[in-house]
Amino acid sequence: MQTRRKMVDDDDVEGYAKVDNYHPVTVKRVADNYRKILKDLGEDPQREGLVKTPERAAKAMHFLTHGYDLDPPEILRSAMFAEEYSQMVIVKDIELYSLCEHHLLPFFGKAHVAYIPNGRIVGLSKIPRVVDAYARRLQVQERLTMEVRNCIQETLNPLGVAVVIEAKHMCMVMRGIQKQNSVATTSAFTGEFNEDRTRSEFLRLIL
Repeated sequence: MQTRRKMVDDDDVEGYAKVDNYHPVTVKRVADNYRKILKDLGEDPQREGLVKTPERAAKAMHFLTHGYDLDPPEILRSAMFAEEYSQMVIVKDIELYSLCEHHLLPFFGKAHVAYIPNGRIVGLSKIPRVVDAYARRLQVQERLTMEVRNCIQETLNPLGVAVVIEAKHMCMVMRGIQKQNSVATTSAFTGEFNEDRTRSEFLRLIL
């Protein structure tokens, strides 16, 4: 099975960072499809402004979906440390960009992620990497929220995980209902975050 590109991590740990080396056969195949789409839309893919567009679009789509080549649990396992800290750890306002799988239009916003350690902590930068690894796939916001939660819970085994995502969806802004200021919010919790007191503290801290 051909990989879409060579994947090398910036800390020499396999599984998560990327290098934009695209597989030429795959790029050509996707570009040919974009060329057909342009024709079907009534455009001339040979005119000056569009000659290189199919290849650019193919590479852009690979970049926007490079999360399929990443291993989110490995991201966490690469920087897990024994530590007795047992209070809430929050990484908030994590920028995220994804593609709605229903219309292939972007949705973007921010994620707030917290966990309560249970003898192990993880390098703080790994949490945004996990968010990005799942966001850079064809997604729905609800599944994205649960995937981030489940990855942290199953890999780190903390006392609880909380994830809240707020995002604006271009499929609601550019087409369909065309509501410019609508924002979708999703949440997912495990363990101690299912308790009202802990969940309320988390929600207060991310405001």
